[in-house]
Amino acid sequence: MRLKIGCIGKMKAGAEKDLFDRYIDRARKSGRPCGVTDVTLVEYPESRAQRAEDRKREEAQQLLGQLDAKARLVALDEQGKSVTSEAFSSKLFAWGDDGVSEIMFAIGGADGHREELLQRAELKIALGAMTWPHQIVRILLAEQIYRAITIRSGHPYHRS
Repeated sequence: MRLKIGCIGKMKAGAEKDLFDRYIDRARKSGRPCGVTDVTLVEYPESRAQRAEDRKREEAQQLLGQLDAKARLVALDEQGKSVTSEAFSSKLFAWGDDGVSEIMFAIGGADGHREELLQRAELKIALGAMTWPHQIVRILLAEQIYRAITIRSGHPYHRS
């Protein structure tokens, strides 16, 4: 199973990128025994359209354009539901056990996701009730992916 993080906007070099890269590297190394063959990041440019709805449409097209028809889509959305780390891990690996070959996590632009992307998503999650900068969302998601893998593998990183 491949895990792909699709993001609108680019993360610049610095401490945030270093931390993101550290969690992705850990996930890649720890995931292989659990059936996670790769964890990748795909960045798309932010739309320059004047209207928010036009920006959301263009950004949704970019994210959905790279999505395989059989892949599962997880949208990070402020209206999504909060899930525990254990439930997140269970969901990801249940899909993997069912033969899903790719899961894509979509992080939208500053205006959020367009409805068509949200409708395509099989899971919509929020990382709490607060608003987070996109760079921090990437780090939080990368950490939770790593944590999900450690939960699956029984590694002591996660403590219940």
